[in-house]
Amino acid sequence: MAPLLGDSGGSIERAADGVIIGSHGTRYTRPGPRGTGSARRAHGKAALITGAARRVGASIARMLHAAGADVVLHYRSSADDADALMHELNDSRPGSAARRGMRLLEVAQLPALVAAATGVFGGLDILVNNASTFYPTPLGDIGEIDWDDLVGTNLKAPLFLAQAAAPALHERRGLIINVADIHGIKPLRRYPVYSLAKAGLIMLTKSLARELGPHVRVNAVAPGPVMWPDDAPDKALQEKITSRTALKRPGSAEDVARACLFFATGAPYVTGQILAVDGGRSIGCDLRRQRLERGDPPDRSAPTARRW
Repeated sequence: MAPLLGDSGGSIERAADGVIIGSHGTRYTRPGPRGTGSARRAHGKAALITGAARRVGASIARMLHAAGADVVLHYRSSADDADALMHELNDSRPGSAARRGMRLLEVAQLPALVAAATGVFGGLDILVNNASTFYPTPLGDIGEIDWDDLVGTNLKAPLFLAQAAAPALHERRGLIINVADIHGIKPLRRYPVYSLAKAGLIMLTKSLARELGPHVRVNAVAPGPVMWPDDAPDKALQEKITSRTALKRPGSAEDVARACLFFATGAPYVTGQILAVDGGRSIGCDLRRQRLERGDPPDRSAPTARRW
């Protein structure tokens, strides 16, 4: 396990107002001095974000940090990216970000990750289970190693990390945010193990909300076509998937991050809920399921009707 690292500055200082530029050119306010209003909604809170070095995790870290939170950036192998992000955040607000590397599948080490996070900032208010593995496992080719990896990263690690963090979160009346997937609701063809792991994460969210209430809230964000993986499918398939959303466009990592910020700062009476950030992709899933349950034939009469 890598040691917990932060910039070697003195006491935490507050940066002047500014703007952070995210992926897709998204702009959001960098936090200013204490008392500046909405930009400081997470002031004084400490967050641990898994898989925070790149992509969606980095956007969540930036968004929470911009709202005033101090952040611990977990990473597995992207040490250089985590280091660059830590320095970026500390440049804007010295002493507000640290990083720690470890494999989440090493369950026995998860309490040490929580202890390190609580130690550096004096407590823990927000746990974001974002880290994930994603790859196809067509039936007939599934190996036990695929099961252990996909279920371990997407379901097992969030459970045991939540268990380890529960006492610290209880003390601060904190929050767990799980980053699920709409394919935990509607399975993705050729990805059965990933889909069932995310389905389990959705049920884990509801179960933990019941187990940890009233002192800890637990919610999930379920992205749709938000950020294509590095080994993304061809453009034609991307366009086909995007065309099945109500908004007819892909989302961004910042869309997911804003949903996490909502749960962290604007939803004190919300727990056990799954928020789809999918451009309306899941609307079609619900309509089709309702038609099938009623035994209705497919509706092909309207020009907007489509097969889901």
